[in-house]
Amino acid sequence: MAAVTRISALCNRGVKPLFLSKSLLARTLVSSKKTRDPPVLLSAQIHTSPAHYAAGSKAASLHWTGERALSVALLGMIPVAYMYPGPAMDYSLAAALTLHSHWGLGQVLTDYVHGDTAIKASNAGLFALSAVTFAGLCYFNYHDVGICKAVAMLWSL
Repeated sequence: MAAVTRISALCNRGVKPLFLSKSLLARTLVSSKKTRDPPVLLSAQIHTSPAHYAAGSKAASLHWTGERALSVALLGMIPVAYMYPGPAMDYSLAAALTLHSHWGLGQVLTDYVHGDTAIKASNAGLFALSAVTFAGLCYFNYHDVGICKAVAMLWSL
């Protein structure tokens, strides 16, 4: 229940302020029932947990930890790849960059694609794109100069 004090009652002039109409006033953040229940936050009624994870499942937490670990590993791999280029580093970068982009695009699809058929089609497309990306990077590493030397050549321009 919003408590409103009219400015006209304070200044005794009877002028109703323009921006203090009931439709423009913000509601309170706490909603209480008419009974003796304690006040409940309105946001407590919104369910924010994903439905595809079981209650008590650690899969989401482990996935989040894996994403963060890969991001930190990529931060370390970039200077190492510059200092020690080679086939092992090229293939490691190919795998890490593909997995990092796969997880990132997967989150975009999770946020913006709705409907069972659209989700299945977009996930299939994402897996195909990730497979083609990894295969292309591996082909580039094997048949050309590799990721590390290619980036070094771009920087030397």
